[in-house]
Amino acid sequence: MIEGVTKKSFGGSSSGTYNVHALELATVRDRKLKGLNVTVRFLDDTEHEFYVEKRAKGIELLEQVYQYLELVEKDYFGLQYPTEICKEKPSFLRWLDPSKSIKKQLGNCQELHFRVKFYVSDPSKLQEEYTRYQLYLQLRSDIFEEKLYLPPPTAILLASYTVQSELGDFIPEEHKPGYLSHLQLVPNQNEEIESKISELHKLHKGQTPAMAESNFLEHARRLDMYGIELHNAKDNLNKAIQLGVTHIGLVVFHNNIKINTFSWSKIMKISFKRKQFFIQLRREPSEDYDTLLGFNMDDYRSSKTLWKTCVEHHTFFRLDSPKVKRKYLSLGSKFTYSGKTEYQTVQEAKRRGILERKFVRSPSKTLVKEKATSPSVEPTSVPLKPSRPYDTHKVTSTVKEPKQAWTEDSKISDDDGGFIERVLEAPFSPSIAGKVMSYADEEVLTPLSNDVYETPPYSISHSPTSHSIEENVVTITLYPDEDGKYGFNVKGGKEVSVPILVSRVALNTPADKCIPKLSEGDQILQINGHDVTEVLQSTVIELVQESRATESGKLVLTVRPNVAFQGMEEYEEPPYQYVPVNDVEPSIGNLLEQSMYFLADGLASGALIARYETLYRKHPDLTCNEALKPCNINKNRYRDILPYDETRVILNNGPNGDYINANFVDMLIPNTEIRNRYIATQGPLQSTTEDFWQVVLEQRCSLIIMLTTIIEKGRAKCHKYWPGLGEILTMQNAIVKCIKEETDESGSFVFRDFTVLDVKNNQESWKVTHMQYIAWPDHGVPDSPQQFLRFTRIVREHRVPDIPVIVHCSAGIGRTGVLVLMETALNLIDVGEPVYPLEIVKIMREQRAMMVQNASQYRFVCQSVYEAYSESAAIEKESQEQKSS
Repeated sequence: MIEGVTKKSFGGSSSGTYNVHALELATVRDRKLKGLNVTVRFLDDTEHEFYVEKRAKGIELLEQVYQYLELVEKDYFGLQYPTEICKEKPSFLRWLDPSKSIKKQLGNCQELHFRVKFYVSDPSKLQEEYTRYQLYLQLRSDIFEEKLYLPPPTAILLASYTVQSELGDFIPEEHKPGYLSHLQLVPNQNEEIESKISELHKLHKGQTPAMAESNFLEHARRLDMYGIELHNAKDNLNKAIQLGVTHIGLVVFHNNIKINTFSWSKIMKISFKRKQFFIQLRREPSEDYDTLLGFNMDDYRSSKTLWKTCVEHHTFFRLDSPKVKRKYLSLGSKFTYSGKTEYQTVQEAKRRGILERKFVRSPSKTLVKEKATSPSVEPTSVPLKPSRPYDTHKVTSTVKEPKQAWTEDSKISDDDGGFIERVLEAPFSPSIAGKVMSYADEEVLTPLSNDVYETPPYSISHSPTSHSIEENVVTITLYPDEDGKYGFNVKGGKEVSVPILVSRVALNTPADKCIPKLSEGDQILQINGHDVTEVLQSTVIELVQESRATESGKLVLTVRPNVAFQGMEEYEEPPYQYVPVNDVEPSIGNLLEQSMYFLADGLASGALIARYETLYRKHPDLTCNEALKPCNINKNRYRDILPYDETRVILNNGPNGDYINANFVDMLIPNTEIRNRYIATQGPLQSTTEDFWQVVLEQRCSLIIMLTTIIEKGRAKCHKYWPGLGEILTMQNAIVKCIKEETDESGSFVFRDFTVLDVKNNQESWKVTHMQYIAWPDHGVPDSPQQFLRFTRIVREHRVPDIPVIVHCSAGIGRTGVLVLMETALNLIDVGEPVYPLEIVKIMREQRAMMVQNASQYRFVCQSVYEAYSESAAIEKESQEQKSS
């Protein structure tokens, strides 16, 4: 040890010093002056610190983040940071602009959040399993942050897939009661919810984490609020609403319920001025004016933020490449989206191929319930997370030689985790000429010929009319797995004028693993040598099931590869039918309860709406010739809403002939003698008012249900065909007097009583009750099922057996069909019969075309049916508990 050495001792050329500490401090000081250290929090709740130059732009930090994550399909993601406008208003998250200075954007903020910016319309477009995993984490976060609203059945279903991904197969010896109590799966979790999650977990046997997460994504993407960030606004009536932007277009919500959608193909222009936000809609063929809708936002900043979000989403999802910035002088914001579009991202992923990589799933901190007494400290800068404690659990695969994609030694490939690659020969997000999104109201109708009843054929690049097999086809041979499944879904068929197409291929199934592989969008030309180019979908299902029934199960498909994704948008495709369908033997238990479970699951997954969309709007074998006669054309409010000849109401002593736009609709309740009779008709015109009352006379009706107002959005929807209170309406064959008129306490309904006298037959007058639902929004559905249920129950109370109830809205198909379906469902629930709404719609449409006109109405009435059942079940349970006590 050297002691007592002075500085002089190191003088001269024979010695040297190097001040390491001082230089280290100087370097750190210089870096602080010249650059920025920012922390990024990832979706799995880990953090990492990044260094960027002081003058660096956002793109440099984004690229560092992408490289750190080894993220390939990076354009779906972005970074958000909190910002404050003023002290009076709470901070909000803003997206980091790649083209602007990081320092100017962040200010004093040094923490950013890695998030999904563009929620993919279909997760199967994502080539990488790791990308889908990041989307899965984002949706889990959205659920716990209550950004993604979930009905209870959906929440339980999604949670069961999370459990399968985290814990593997349900094993009774290991998964004892309460085994889910340490996992935070849904908001407001309790033992009852955990029990329901566990029951569904048992059904997911054989699903790898990748498969379970894919199923999670498939169900989540069908939710109304999937990928939507709500922007508070007010409409022209100063009613509070929320606006959201998706790959489809602009969506309008009220109290977390979707009430309207304006698709990009419907929108001509979007703009903002101060706190006002405007959308200009495409002119309809029947209109001679443009529609400009305005919304009042909270402030100028909110208005501009929504406008920028629209610009980014439209560019990303609808354009082949970003719009080039304008170089000439122009007024207004110069903002444009400068990143890659979804089309470019998908094309690049296809050219590159699937990246074989390892990654270890780890539960986010929000998954495990935290104890307040011992907060955990998460390490930062951990690129590869340690294995979960659950990774030792086994999954029994439904295919031979299963691969475990969640262990460190597993090799991720297309066979054990990825979705099939879809070959897109053209951009997959074009607008479809002539096909636009209409309001949720049944009255938005165009004056077309009778053929608008038919489902319009989709624009497919190959015609199904050719019966010859061309050269551009392949033959695929499949054998069923242990469960008897081939693993693919189909859609289309002769009934909807669409070729038989493969709409989905399940992971790790025979259809996914065969060579050549069956792919989404393939057109099926032959099944076991049988031509299926012009057959019904049911015929295809039968042929597949016949193959499964053979000893070998061999199924030979002749397909034309991938023809479906040219000129078709995701949300406008006809939905799928699972093939083959496993026949589920109903238990001897409660069939009504079972049907309600299927109803809730169908609403949660979107399958219920998908099946509704495949149903014909007009019966192909029924004619409407009487309605098209020259003497009757002017009696129709809408030229394309016409009654079937077979079920039309025929007037015996009509003042203007025997025609009226009305049909008899009879609904029979199985295993009972109940038959609810209706006359579904349009809102009377001034010229058909006497015909309307003639129906009342001849059918001796005592109840009229009106589901519209006289004027909606400035347009006449129905003529005022009744007299005012105390007044008399005198006609050729009838005299009508209004003796009572009152509005209920909520202001939603108006009830009237009339006396009707048959002048021609000199019969005694009788009372007719008139019920009008005035709170039904002109472009949507009622605000809540409860109000609509109350109205329907009042209708039931006033019904007289064997006498038809007259029901009308404006066209006599949309809202009218909703009420008929709801009353029928209430009857079925009362007698304990299962409720299948789609079958009810089908029965109605066999008697009057287009009943329950659109998906919004169908979704609402299905929700109302489930609400009615839940109320009934709760009352019954309470009654049983009282009896037992």
